[in-house]
Amino acid sequence: MRPFSYARPSDTEEAVLELARPDSRFIAGGTNLIDLMKEDVERPSRLVDINRLPLNTIEELPEGGLRLGALATNADTAYHPLVTERYPLLSKTILAGASAQLRNMATNGGNLFQRTRCYYFYDAATPCNKRQCTANGAAGCGAIGGYNRIHAILGESQHCIATHPSDMCVALAALEAVIQISGPSGDRSIPIADLHRLPGDEPWRDHTLERGELVTAIDLPPNGFAGHHKYLKVRDRASYAFALVSVAVGLELDGDIVRHARLAMGGVAHKPWRKTEAEDLLIGKSAVRENFVPVADALLEGAVGHGSNTFKIELAHRAIVRALEDAVLMND
Repeated sequence: MRPFSYARPSDTEEAVLELARPDSRFIAGGTNLIDLMKEDVERPSRLVDINRLPLNTIEELPEGGLRLGALATNADTAYHPLVTERYPLLSKTILAGASAQLRNMATNGGNLFQRTRCYYFYDAATPCNKRQCTANGAAGCGAIGGYNRIHAILGESQHCIATHPSDMCVALAALEAVIQISGPSGDRSIPIADLHRLPGDEPWRDHTLERGELVTAIDLPPNGFAGHHKYLKVRDRASYAFALVSVAVGLELDGDIVRHARLAMGGVAHKPWRKTEAEDLLIGKSAVRENFVPVADALLEGAVGHGSNTFKIELAHRAIVRALEDAVLMND
């Protein structure tokens, strides 16, 4: 591991100032960053430890939603009574990710910024446009034309076919969470749909935050789809594995008629994948399998396999239909 300096601010303003320094990184749980430093993928010259900031509460919002502090751990969030009662989709999604030990350390803010688990990104001996961030020319992508079983089938570019690894973010996308941010220019809010990026010509940029900006909280809207929801995670083994494909579903039903529908996918793109036009296909229709198939077709429109991962297109189609069926029946 390379040498680095260390700071431990006591308030948000001081933390933002510290992060403005070149090559600084925030650290909270450290469950991803420390691994990347050991692998020589991340090379910060300064770590800004934000664990002293008062950002670990979970509280109700005046309009009926819930505010999750950025430093609340994944475990505390998943088991919080208000989350399990009103946002069971989020609770179950968090519990589908990582181990209990990791969930006890990992924070909500850090979960948003997990980096891809692409093998080539972690292997410093191979070319990677995401790891070798440069505007001086492409380094290459070992996954394109290489072994790409876990890689993207949607939204990828000629520079990168990595996927976003978070389970929690898939549920947040379906719930339409809003991210609260503090930075050098003040406070702002952005929808979760606008937080993560597709790779395009700048695959090294995972998100839309500017330098020095800090996530302080995640706001959940009032509707948690507690009545009909499902998180279906398809993976190579039953635990401690990232999703090959995952689907988060929230439905509001009037009898068997769909009044409101949300779907987001993980493991298929550089960000949680959601298309509102696919969800609209369900509105006013019976919640039956024959109406779910066109939704899967629409969500996966334009999906492309790259050899080892081509199977994920059919896998994702089946997962979408099954997740919708399970959400109607509330099968766990």
